[in-house]
Amino acid sequence: MRVLLSRFRSRLLPLTLLSLLLIVSQALAQAVPAPQPQTVIPAPPQVAAKSWILMDADSGRVLAENNADERLPPASLTKLMTAYLVERELNRGNISMDDTVRVSENAWRTGGSKMFIEVNTDVSIRDLLYGIIIQSGNDASIAVAEHLAGGEAPFADMMNQHASRLGLNNTHFVNATGLPHPEHYSSARDLALLSQYIIDDYPEHYAIYAEKYFTYNDIRQPNRNRLLWRDPTVDGLKTGHTEEAGYCLVASAVRDDMRLIAVVMGTDSEEARAQETQKLLSYGFRYFETLQLYEQGAVLNTPRLWGGEKDELRVGVDSNVAMTLPRARNHELSARLDIRPDLTAPISLGDRVGTLEVRLGEEVVGEQELVALESIEEGGLFKRLFDQVRRFFSNLLSGWF
Repeated sequence: MRVLLSRFRSRLLPLTLLSLLLIVSQALAQAVPAPQPQTVIPAPPQVAAKSWILMDADSGRVLAENNADERLPPASLTKLMTAYLVERELNRGNISMDDTVRVSENAWRTGGSKMFIEVNTDVSIRDLLYGIIIQSGNDASIAVAEHLAGGEAPFADMMNQHASRLGLNNTHFVNATGLPHPEHYSSARDLALLSQYIIDDYPEHYAIYAEKYFTYNDIRQPNRNRLLWRDPTVDGLKTGHTEEAGYCLVASAVRDDMRLIAVVMGTDSEEARAQETQKLLSYGFRYFETLQLYEQGAVLNTPRLWGGEKDELRVGVDSNVAMTLPRARNHELSARLDIRPDLTAPISLGDRVGTLEVRLGEEVVGEQELVALESIEEGGLFKRLFDQVRRFFSNLLSGWF
């Protein structure tokens, strides 16, 4: 009987273990979720233009591009910089909307698109700015260039200085209008960046770019941006056309708190530039989303500060942090703070103290400087000596462990 019981137990044990393993394996299979398919992003649409780019206005991420750095004649897209400099002078208080400009014969005689200002009349800065943006007036552009810089050549020099300041590396201006010249050029990327600055730096003037009509001297002219009529989310920016440049358009639109900027250069017609731009905007809004991750001034960490009046330093970012990514992948985002070790007082507001790294899965999709959000002076002699001792033992213990 004992022998039979022993044989039964010897057979039962492996069967029991096998059953347990099967139960555990089934439980694990249920506990571990099946891999989730990643969002499939199709290739960008085919765009019938010499050069083009699609960029998110908040994060600056380029979603699609082709020949975006090629130097091409920008035609009246030039007036984006002309208007930007007027807006800058308004913002700095050097001029006001109600200031008047005496129209010279040189401005009055300028060919191409016109606002139809009259020679030796006084025109307000407000009307000239509207005439530049909406009516694409070459006469208005030269009038403000003469008013702000004394002439078109020195104004073009101002334009180039600001192009350099803004990082427009493939741009050079010879005039304020965009009339053809061999040394007058820009690129799709540079024009997208310039538009981003227009939107961000002077939002109080940006609404002008969405106006459909402007009337001056009893002449009512429409904005040449056809998308303002077709797409209610489009609110700017500018068209351009010469025989050399073809038909060009810089457009911006907002949907669900996401703003995109699209630039097409060198299309064949007014209709083509509108359609090709719409393709890019539709692609971007359909397959991407922009998330606002951190606000300017938000405290992200409080690392140890040695030798200061306070023991902790508030650390964060000095500008909003936004990330543009394929839709439905926000759960893959992660952030890492790399803060400089052994931070020592004194620390000034805005001092760089480390880096914020944002990853999408294993890919680094953004980096931002971490800065001190406050100034902290040195502590007294006793506090500094005491912190030196504490730091010595802290480093010693960390080295051991």
